[in-house]
Amino acid sequence: MFNSWRTSVIVIVVLSVIAGILIAVFAHKNRGKILVFFSVKPSISVVDMRVEWHRLDQKYLLVHLFDDHEDRNTEQIQSYRGRTKLNHQELQRGNASLKLSSVRVSDEGLYKCFIQSKSWNDDTTVNVKVEAVGRPPVITVDGFDHSGGLHLQCESEGWYPEPDLEWLDSAGVSLSSETTEKHRNTEGFNVKHTITLHHSDKIHCRVKLRHHMLEALIITTSNMFISWRTPIILISVFIVLSMIAGILIAVFVHKNKGNILLLYAFYVCGHWSS
Repeated sequence: MFNSWRTSVIVIVVLSVIAGILIAVFAHKNRGKILVFFSVKPSISVVDMRVEWHRLDQKYLLVHLFDDHEDRNTEQIQSYRGRTKLNHQELQRGNASLKLSSVRVSDEGLYKCFIQSKSWNDDTTVNVKVEAVGRPPVITVDGFDHSGGLHLQCESEGWYPEPDLEWLDSAGVSLSSETTEKHRNTEGFNVKHTITLHHSDKIHCRVKLRHHMLEALIITTSNMFISWRTPIILISVFIVLSMIAGILIAVFVHKNKGNILLLYAFYVCGHWSS
């Protein structure tokens, strides 16, 4: 259902040597790339140095290691395998920035880069924040209530952090959701809201995360409500006709009770005589 939607987001942010914040934005299904920046000043080559990238909030686990003129990632965190890269040409200019591809929610956290030579070392800490733009919302019709109200359900998946979901009518007036559900998994937050509609209208379901917004539209027509009333009317007519038929049968039996008993006695006698 969601496969027709494609968006590619690439975020490249340059930070100073001091601690900073990097915000990475990606969208399903094509995930983005980020460049976690660290450059020594003045710009001297770090090719002959040891360059380490670690996750500070995960027991100082290794994200990427460059040592003795090559990448050495045998002890790299499994979730980062094949997703990290240092530009060896840029290392000659003192640029030890880490390129991280296929960004995911779990990449959010504190990163530390440590550069060391025999006589000198430098480091920086970067706080990486991830924003995941989820899949477009989908509106489905979930039946009717006892009064003929139309149940509408809107659902969207894969947002991070938790987004806001709201219903709007054709005039842009916000409608209160009757039920709300949210679940979080490794890909982010899934949200689901429902409302009940009693008249035809253009209804929008809007999901927002800061300046990101996705929206779905459903146009409810009078035929939808007529389709609910038709079986109810038929059932009601059937019940009324059944009651009338029952009353008529009861009246008939009551008025012809003597004749019915006589006919029954005649039948029984005739049966035994044969």
